[in-house]
Amino acid sequence: MRDQTSWEDRHVVVLGLARSGVAVAKLLHRLGAQVTVNDRKPRSESPEAAELEALGIPVICGGHPADLIGAEVDMLVKNPGIPYHAPPIVQAMEIGVPVVTEVEVASLVTAAPIIGITGSNGKTTTTSLVGRMLVAGEIPARVAGNIGQALAEVAPDMKADQWLVAELSSFQLKGTNVFRPRIGVLLNITPAHLDYHRGMEDYIASKQKLFTNQQERDIAVLNWDSAVCRTLGERLQQQVLWFSRFEPVPVGWYIRDGMIIHRDTDGNENKVLPISQVKLPGVHLENGLAAAATAFAAGCPLTAIVHELTTFTGVEHRLEFVAEKNGVRWYNDSKATNPQAATAALESFESPVVLIAGGLDRGIDFQELIPIFRKRITGLVSFGQTATILTERAREAGVAHLRQAADVTEAVRLAAEMAVPGDVALLSPACASWDQYPSFEERGRMFKEAVHTL
Repeated sequence: MRDQTSWEDRHVVVLGLARSGVAVAKLLHRLGAQVTVNDRKPRSESPEAAELEALGIPVICGGHPADLIGAEVDMLVKNPGIPYHAPPIVQAMEIGVPVVTEVEVASLVTAAPIIGITGSNGKTTTTSLVGRMLVAGEIPARVAGNIGQALAEVAPDMKADQWLVAELSSFQLKGTNVFRPRIGVLLNITPAHLDYHRGMEDYIASKQKLFTNQQERDIAVLNWDSAVCRTLGERLQQQVLWFSRFEPVPVGWYIRDGMIIHRDTDGNENKVLPISQVKLPGVHLENGLAAAATAFAAGCPLTAIVHELTTFTGVEHRLEFVAEKNGVRWYNDSKATNPQAATAALESFESPVVLIAGGLDRGIDFQELIPIFRKRITGLVSFGQTATILTERAREAGVAHLRQAADVTEAVRLAAEMAVPGDVALLSPACASWDQYPSFEERGRMFKEAVHTL
């Protein structure tokens, strides 16, 4: 652990009692900082408060006191999801108090080199696969961040010969100033979380902070097939490795004639394996290429990379195969919380698809789904707040079979009536879950239960 002494007696406000807030409050307290935790939820909805108070950390619940942020505060560590217009954050920025997320703190206290992975879609699959490749290659590594443990729980005890593999969101990256991953991976950028970022420009800028503090000997892994990534790569001074499903790349990993190819910095090409042997379905093949490029850059042996590509079948709720019932294959892609992710999922199948979609209404018109609806789906069962508008878009696409359901459980029953042998029945909602379910995981679990009880 480094920089321990720099936290002694520093006054830090931690805003938000979620998992990362609790973890970073404990860490900073252990390092000698004077920590105060604040959450606007009432005490009755904040069970974590008692645990922190037992350690001697003051916790204020039920609102944001007007005097929470003053001249004595050295740093504010915010929960990533708290918007920047929240009063304590506005006050901190007005008087020059640094506002960061747990990612920044974790990076300051760890001796381990960091692999930071971000993107609009595919982060969890890629992060999980990189971690598995490194472990298979007998390279010490821990996976943390948005999956598994919070970074502040893992980072302090890691050593310089270990890799910290971190899944990072735009929310987390926006709150960084000096964060520097040894390897930064940007998978893709499509419109997402624009209500939080208040526009695409800030969303892209937040993702690109992954590379801001990298040095020449660091590595950026970028998607050659993304115009935003291609433009960014032209500006970076560090080494850039590319991955592509569609074209040869200058340096990196790509597909040609059904083979995964690795091209090194000298232009030498190595045929790695046929894509027919890769277990990841459809669009997740892109995540496999990104993971291979990243793990290889981290020193992982090619044999370990090939082993994982041919055995790793994906992550729960991300194009997860659930069962085959009466000749119909059922897939759970509950993590597809935006139209771009649903489009990518639909592109992964050649068979006719009966789609189950719907959820929280964020004011999206879903016009961009009409072409893929026309190309891929034979039926739609919609549910949630967006059921009506999704049905209308499917009707515009010429989809013949349309039903609306009260929830995902009823949607499974209706989809089973609609599908015929040889079809794929796919839950890919194109929406967040929060109108009916507390998380996409819960929505996916309910879907799987309904499929298994058909």
